[in-house]
Amino acid sequence: MLTRDDAWQLLCAWTSSERLRLHARAVELVMRDFATGTGQDPELFALAGLLHDADYDAWPEEHPKRIVAWLRERGEEALAHAISAHYTRWNVPYDTLLDKALLASDEITGFVMACALVRPGRTEGLEPKSVKKKLKDKAFAAGVDRFEVAEGLRMLIEAAGGTEESHLARIIAVLHQHREELGLLPPG
Repeated sequence: MLTRDDAWQLLCAWTSSERLRLHARAVELVMRDFATGTGQDPELFALAGLLHDADYDAWPEEHPKRIVAWLRERGEEALAHAISAHYTRWNVPYDTLLDKALLASDEITGFVMACALVRPGRTEGLEPKSVKKKLKDKAFAAGVDRFEVAEGLRMLIEAAGGTEESHLARIIAVLHQHREELGLLPPG
């Protein structure tokens, strides 16, 4: 199986943007937490989070074909499939909880980080209702596809239970726990 070190080295080789690496790390953490809480393989889920955008920086017009091919060459079919499906408009079926969890973690993790960055306390005291309110403001973090967020959460809730609020609370908690590494400490 692909190791975390191998995945990180590939991500760093293909991704020059520190911001995109930070996003990959945040999604890795969220995916690991989800897997741990649902009895899934935390290493597999974390690798999907870490590598889902690995080829975007260098080859945005080919995303995610390069990383999917790289994974398939190494026999990592579950990872390849999940990454090939992390955007609904690619019309790849969502066969596993891994597929659905990645879709449900990608856009919303970035959005929650954006919500935190505009608050003086960052993740401190950030609540799901605040995130949901910001989701309604189309001008805030306009690059985040609200359809993808809604569809990912819908699929995840259908597959694993819980509510939007419980999943958002979990994501906030993970980001808060790793706030120093993720650049989410309050200023000053």
